[in-house]
Amino acid sequence: MKVFGVTGWKNNGKTGLMERLIAEVRARGFSVSTIKHAHHRFDLDQEGKDSFRHRAAGAKQVLLSSSKRWALMDELQGDNEPELAEHIARLDPVDLVLVEGFKAASHPKIEVHRGNAAREPLIALKDQTVLAVASDRPQELHVPVFDLDDTAAIADFILEYVGLVKSEKSTKAAPLKDDCFALPEGMYWTPVDEALAKLRDTLAPVVDIEVCGLEEALGKIVAADQRAIRSNPPAPNSAVDGYGIQNSGAAGPQSYQLLEGRSAAGAPFAGAVAAGQAVRVLTGAVLPAGVDSVVMQEDVVIEGGTLTFSGPLKMRANTRRAGEDVDAGGIILTKGTRICAPEIAILAATGAHELEVFKPLRVGVLSTGDELIAAGSEATPSQTYDANRPMLLSLAASWGHEAVDLGQAPDDPEAIEAALIAAATKVDVIFTSGGASGGDEDHVGTLLAAKGNLQTWRVAIKPGRPLAMAMWRGVPVFGLPGNPVAAFVCALVFARPSLGMLAGAGWQEPQSFMVPAGFSKKKKAGRREFLRARMTPEGEVEAFASEGSGRISGLSWANGLIDLSEDTTEITKGDLVCFLPFSSFGI
Repeated sequence: MKVFGVTGWKNNGKTGLMERLIAEVRARGFSVSTIKHAHHRFDLDQEGKDSFRHRAAGAKQVLLSSSKRWALMDELQGDNEPELAEHIARLDPVDLVLVEGFKAASHPKIEVHRGNAAREPLIALKDQTVLAVASDRPQELHVPVFDLDDTAAIADFILEYVGLVKSEKSTKAAPLKDDCFALPEGMYWTPVDEALAKLRDTLAPVVDIEVCGLEEALGKIVAADQRAIRSNPPAPNSAVDGYGIQNSGAAGPQSYQLLEGRSAAGAPFAGAVAAGQAVRVLTGAVLPAGVDSVVMQEDVVIEGGTLTFSGPLKMRANTRRAGEDVDAGGIILTKGTRICAPEIAILAATGAHELEVFKPLRVGVLSTGDELIAAGSEATPSQTYDANRPMLLSLAASWGHEAVDLGQAPDDPEAIEAALIAAATKVDVIFTSGGASGGDEDHVGTLLAAKGNLQTWRVAIKPGRPLAMAMWRGVPVFGLPGNPVAAFVCALVFARPSLGMLAGAGWQEPQSFMVPAGFSKKKKAGRREFLRARMTPEGEVEAFASEGSGRISGLSWANGLIDLSEDTTEITKGDLVCFLPFSSFGI
């Protein structure tokens, strides 16, 4: 069931808004139930009525019944007031539960505020569960403000928020600016961290938003904070197999009358448990009315219908409160979370059946070059098997994106332009490898400079040549080096976090570890170097024997990269170095 609350200070019009909302929501074809938090002296029946006399005499429960309605009153008799989640669990299924009051609970709310109560502080200013304000006077807040009398608009907001109606808001992503990759004038060699910061601060999601069912959510990225529809657990329940009692907290031997029946998961006990009584409860079972603690079955002795154990027993022992894990209305997944099996579990447990997600980012990979041929073809000595395209497609797929093979274009400007034009109609971002460094046959760079606002990034990194960044017909293009090792390293360092931003997942930093070096090395200052490396059984990290960018075998030999900063000039065996396992790059 969907839950939304109406809160505010006394005499601000909560009940009036509730009345109008109930009628408005019902008129739109949805069923509604309500929960009202009342003053502690509030009574359902009046003094002198029969039911009042029953309660005054000490009845634990009084059920009133007529031809029009029935109502069950449960006297707390000193017990703690039930939490909102417990009340929600008692309701029959409906489309929407409107809650009046319970301002301390975590469900989403709209706050009612009248101008004549301006002396009262706004709850919305400090309560993050208040998502909007209904007021009879204009004001500017960090949440939407509705006219208190505009019931239709308030109902629209609530129904859209809980997902009973589709939102009219745009689900289209805003386009990137054509100059988003431009670097400051005069910058020649860009440090790696500055290049990354530029990408992080400039890029934004380029994919639209869609609604998908839970069964289709695996691998998708959450497009808006997801709140729990129902508390988990939805009602107080037992954490063990045992016996439910009203706990006296007394020390020494305790005796209880054992009732017939039991409470099991999915089959709750129908009656109530009074002081001095006990009932069988199983793990996960809803606690019967009157039960506040469970004594473990190993700790009791049962003889002749009497249960005994040695006290004291801690209050609420072996029980779980409603919402102990997650309260209804609480945020369970934040925007940008990629949905994996654990996320599926919490979504299912709290009642989600559909949610807003970003559409998958479509990553196209285009190879260029007359010398390239596909693996499996007959090759002459002057031809090279294309390693970059399958490698980059595999990386994109392993990062959860939709990898689109754009094929290979020859070293011909018209053919490359035709390939890019076609690509822009079916992908969200384009990777090219080779052809962008400015040589005689580097037609990709020439074309992007002439028609695509090319920005050449000379990043102080090894391995790697200049990165080419461009916008082509509204689609970002990453021109990666043609050398497979350099393309691989640049893809991990620059492309992976960039794709995360474009896909809506946010900026993704790889996790690093400081480990002892199992090698010695000297390097030039002023350039960041990434060495292919792997951990040894002794807990050291060793570097691949050759740093040559043409040694593709070093990629499969390694299980990570060593990150040597610009300031580093010498590494001696045993020095601590920064190791980035491939798993921290999502591969």
